[in-house]
Amino acid sequence: MITEQPFLSEIWVYPVKSLGGVRLETAQVEERGLQYDRRWLIVDGNGTFLTQRAHPEMALIDVAIREDSLLLSHRGNPANAVTVPLSANFSREVTVKIWKDMVPAQAVSKAADDWLSDHLQRQVRIVALSEHADRRSPDIAGQARRLISFADDFPFHLTSESSLGELNSRLPEPVGMNRFRPNFVITGATPFAEDTWKSIRISDLVFDLISPCERCAVVTINQETGRKGLEPLRTLSKFRRKERHILFGQNVTGRGNGIIRTGDAVQIIR
Repeated sequence: MITEQPFLSEIWVYPVKSLGGVRLETAQVEERGLQYDRRWLIVDGNGTFLTQRAHPEMALIDVAIREDSLLLSHRGNPANAVTVPLSANFSREVTVKIWKDMVPAQAVSKAADDWLSDHLQRQVRIVALSEHADRRSPDIAGQARRLISFADDFPFHLTSESSLGELNSRLPEPVGMNRFRPNFVITGATPFAEDTWKSIRISDLVFDLISPCERCAVVTINQETGRKGLEPLRTLSKFRRKERHILFGQNVTGRGNGIIRTGDAVQIIR
């Protein structure tokens, strides 16, 4: 759908990296990203992070945000769930590895560790990002290095409904936006117009679009079944490749804290 005024049609957070997303009507924008977004991480016995890249079955674990906890449930047996506290006096700090970064984190819940280990069929722990973790976005010329959570590189990720529509028009079977795990979905722009945007305003907050998002094999995982395929990466590679990178969506940073809501107008500043 193309409209005269693009707007924010969906807001998503992924509290536990690589587990299910949570759609929000209203979200708190913070320096590290949206509140609750990728603030928890699943790690192995060596403290190294797990993602759907190597463990596609992680897509089958859903997350809900409650008043004082996260609720984790497996799609195969939703009644068998476990809670993770949103905040607590964590007694044990650990160091975990995400990509090349060694990051301070805190042990959360032995019960959740056991539950996740059972469902992922390997010994794992869930940890929360330490408030004093100084993990930052990549060093890009002309851009300040921003505090980030357990996200791969940047505080926010933006996609466009019309860009997905253009992709789906080329696919043998359409895919959902959840393949790309965005925070912001924009409706009303022309396909891939976001490639040309430098700064936008949502509500009274300004966001800067830093770089296109380089896609990996996670987009080939069906988020409903946890099964890998070839698409949409194969088709994207035919018309969204730049050098050795396959691009879809934009990496984004913010200039302040505040509230955004589904339906907010998106003003293109430049």
